[in-house]
Amino acid sequence: MPNYDVKETKLAEGGRLRIEWAQREMPVLSQIRERFTKERPLNGLRISACLHVTTETANLMKTLQAGGADVVLTASNPLSTQDDVAASLVTYDEIPVYAIKGESNAVYYKHIDAALDHKPQITMDDGADLVNVLHTKRREMLDGVIAGTEETTTGVIRLRAMAADKQLLYPIIAVNDAMTKHFFDNRYGTGQSTLDGIIRATNVLLAGKIFVVVGYGWCGRGLASRARGMGSDVVVTEIDPLKALEAVMDGFRVMPMKEAAKIGDIFVTLTGDINVVDKHHFEVMKSGAIIANSGHFNVEINIPALAEMAVSKRLVRPFVEEYALKDGRLIYILGEGRLINLAAAEGHPASVMDMSFANQALSLEYLVKNASKLEKRVYSVPEAIDKDIARLKLAAMNVNIDDLSAEQTHYLNSWQEGT
Repeated sequence: MPNYDVKETKLAEGGRLRIEWAQREMPVLSQIRERFTKERPLNGLRISACLHVTTETANLMKTLQAGGADVVLTASNPLSTQDDVAASLVTYDEIPVYAIKGESNAVYYKHIDAALDHKPQITMDDGADLVNVLHTKRREMLDGVIAGTEETTTGVIRLRAMAADKQLLYPIIAVNDAMTKHFFDNRYGTGQSTLDGIIRATNVLLAGKIFVVVGYGWCGRGLASRARGMGSDVVVTEIDPLKALEAVMDGFRVMPMKEAAKIGDIFVTLTGDINVVDKHHFEVMKSGAIIANSGHFNVEINIPALAEMAVSKRLVRPFVEEYALKDGRLIYILGEGRLINLAAAEGHPASVMDMSFANQALSLEYLVKNASKLEKRVYSVPEAIDKDIARLKLAAMNVNIDDLSAEQTHYLNSWQEGT
C-alpha cells in the first residue's frame, strides 16, 4: 500500500482546525508534549497504533511524534474514523494513517496489516485487534516488538485471556485500568458521548422514555446517571450481584433482560459480551424500540437473528436501520450495532481523553525504560503515573488540595498509637 489510505486529503484543513480545538481541552497532554519535545524519550521508536481516529487521538500522535517516535496510525473500528482528522495527520504532520469511515471489514484488516508493515517495536491498541493479528497472522513481526499498551476494557479482557493461555508474547500495559482512565473516560466520557450519539442519530426526546442500560460497569454507571439526568426512567440489567446491588442502591430499577425487553423504549449495551440482546428479547419488544451499543465490538446485539426475523430492512436516517417484523412491529438498530458514540457522534469530550491519552504517553515512556524487566503479561498503569496525571489535571483546573503534615504522615505509618 502507499504510505497512507484516507478518504480525501482535501479535508485536511477542517481536520487541523478541529485538532487545534481539541488541544485546548487537553492541558495535561500538552504539558507532556512540551516535555517530550525537549527530552525526546521515544527517539527512533517505531510505534503502530490501532486507535479511534479522532481529534483527541491526533493530539496523542503529535505528542508521540514530538517525543521522537516514528508513528503509524490505523483505525480500531470501521465506523469510528473522522476522515478530516485522518487527512490532517497525513497532510500536515506526515503521520501515515490507514483509516476511512465506513470501511469494510476486509479493508479494516488490510489497514491493520499496513500498520504492522511498519515493523513496530511498540503497539498501541484499542480492542486488541492489532495484537491479535500480530499473534496469529503476522507472527514474523513479533521478534521486534518489545511492549505495548491497551486502551479499553474489551481489549484488556482479550489480552488477559491470551496471557492466561500463555499466548501473549510481550508485556502490555492496560491503560484502561488506570483510575484516571476508567473513572473518567468510561464514566463521564461514555456517559455523555453515548447520549450524544443517540440524540444525533434519532433526535428523540429522552425525557419520559424507559431507558435500559445493559451492564453496570463504569461505562454503564456513567450512562445510567446521564440518562436519568435527561429525564429518562432508567432500568439496569446485570449478571453480577454486586453491580446489580450497587445499581439498586444508586436508585435504579434492576431486572432481568427478558423483563426489561418488554418495557424498554431505548436499549444500550455496554458489557463486552456477545448477544446480550438476543432473539428472545426482540420477540417481546415494543414496536419502535431503539437499540444501540456502546461496547467496543458489534457483537453485543444479535443483529443476524433480528435480520432473520425481519421481513424488510431500510435505512431511515443516517445510522438508523429499521427492521420490520412479521407482526408489524418496527425495531431500530443504531450505527450497525457499533460504538454509537463514535459512529454517529464525535466520541468522548477532549477534556476526558486528555487523561486517557496522558496515560498512554507516560506508559510508553515507562515501557521504553522498563520493558526488558517485564514479563509477558498484562500490567496496570503504575500508580505513580496515575497520581501524577491527576495532579496535572487538577492544576490545569486551578484546583488545589491539601498535603499531609509530617505528624500526619508519621501517624499513618505507625501502629503504636490507639484510642
